[in-house]
Amino acid sequence: MRDGLAVLVASAAILAAVPAAHAQEGKDGNKLSVVASFSILRDLVANVGGNRVDVTALVGPGGDAHVYEPSPADVRTVGAAGLIVINGLGFEGWMERLAQASAATAPVIVASAGVVPRRTGNPGGAVQAAGPDPHAWQSVHNAEIYVSNIRDGLIRADPPGRTIYQGHATAYLAELDRLDADIRRVVAEIPPGRRKFITTHDAFGYFAAEYGFALVAAQGVSSETDPSARDIAQIIRTVREQQIPALFFEAAVDRRLVRRIAAETGVRIGGTLYADTLSAPTGPAATYIDMMRHNIHEIVKGLP
Repeated sequence: MRDGLAVLVASAAILAAVPAAHAQEGKDGNKLSVVASFSILRDLVANVGGNRVDVTALVGPGGDAHVYEPSPADVRTVGAAGLIVINGLGFEGWMERLAQASAATAPVIVASAGVVPRRTGNPGGAVQAAGPDPHAWQSVHNAEIYVSNIRDGLIRADPPGRTIYQGHATAYLAELDRLDADIRRVVAEIPPGRRKFITTHDAFGYFAAEYGFALVAAQGVSSETDPSARDIAQIIRTVREQQIPALFFEAAVDRRLVRRIAAETGVRIGGTLYADTLSAPTGPAATYIDMMRHNIHEIVKGLP
């Protein structure tokens, strides 16, 4: 967070005076105040919590959680939360410091708990530091694990809401099952040899592994990581050697590198995919389910 951290720490003393009553919201007839780290998690929480929760995303639609720097307002939001939901797997490198600065006492749900992490490493792509790939929600199966963890966390924070949370989660999990089946039906119509594409950064590894695609990413797991000239040369060689048929932009990520690779290789540019963020409510990826349906539609349309 660089200089922003000093501002957050300075705000902690002010938040020490915030009443602790917020932690009881949801238990006394009021809505449970939930803070989710980014927009995709916010949508999952809203589907499980329904009208019983009031959920806020720190990184809203169109934002990039990789380069996010919390504000003093975020310090206040986290400090007043009754429950905090994060992705985990190293995605929110700023969250621990934000929680300390806010003097937060709310329980924390790690939505990815129980997911089998994909190790970083992108043959033919940019060099990456070792560690888990945090973008686990790009597999619908993993999103179902997220939903189960969120359900259980909400019940622990608000036991009287158990029946409501269980009912909402069951209905939403059924929607996710249908989504997963629909994606698999669409993918089955793509010839295996054409199931290859390149994206701006390595956010679709779980998607590729789950649904049978080969993926090359121009950047590492984090959009903060810029590939070197050597990395770019390797990516261009890989695109040519593997005859990658299409590349795609990502929402909230710089498009210049993708355009450079397209210019060097002649590879077709497809549409825009959503990886780490939802779109605005009026956009094509306003919910998690909308995002996944939009992405597979764009991939199929973009593959020649």
